[in-house]
Amino acid sequence: MIHVLVADRVPLFRCGIRAALESTPECKVVGEATERAGIIQLLQEQHPDVIVLDAGLLAPDDLFEVTSALRPLACGLVVLTASADEEQLFQYLKLGAAAYESRDITPACLADRVRRVGQKEYLLSADAIDHPRPLPPTAPRTSPALKIRIEAQAPASTFPLSAREVEILIYIAQGNSNKQIAKSLKISDQTVKNHITSILKKLSVNDRTAAVVHALRHRWISLEVHTYSRHPAVTSGR
Repeated sequence: MIHVLVADRVPLFRCGIRAALESTPECKVVGEATERAGIIQLLQEQHPDVIVLDAGLLAPDDLFEVTSALRPLACGLVVLTASADEEQLFQYLKLGAAAYESRDITPACLADRVRRVGQKEYLLSADAIDHPRPLPPTAPRTSPALKIRIEAQAPASTFPLSAREVEILIYIAQGNSNKQIAKSLKISDQTVKNHITSILKKLSVNDRTAAVVHALRHRWISLEVHTYSRHPAVTSGR
């Protein structure tokens, strides 16, 4: 049995989620919440396997506190969003979301996503990354819970990036600025810019986020959370 906590600001929507999940014998809703304190209290009392969270419910500070409370419980996070917002998508991926779905999701699809996340699968909806938008220049760096793994399932002849370019792409996916990447890799800002220019040219994309999305779509890299992964933090396909 997968125990689920529903956190959403709209009462009717919460009822719909409960009905969708409890229509399957594998899921049981153990609580509903509408704000940070209620979510944390129910996490501590009920120890759910999955939380279904309204993407617009919490302020950034509250969101960080809630996701910090999730990790010791190995509780999966399914985020429901009203719009395809690339900045918001990356924010939730960095905080450890296992699935990011539209609020237009069908009841059957939602039940399937929750079931799979409850079984420790890590999901990324293709629909969530169909409209890439640039990351803001002040995007926060990744939390310690995020790991990025190189899939490298494509043959070397179809994998266009060098090992250094992959490394820089990983830093971009983590939300680092050019200056932060240069400092971490001990190279100049201009060298980072040159690598990024090369990445964009090789992948035929227009911006940094589009490059990350392109790599995700082709399964050259994937975002993973410690709770859900037994793989090394980074393994290179070259």
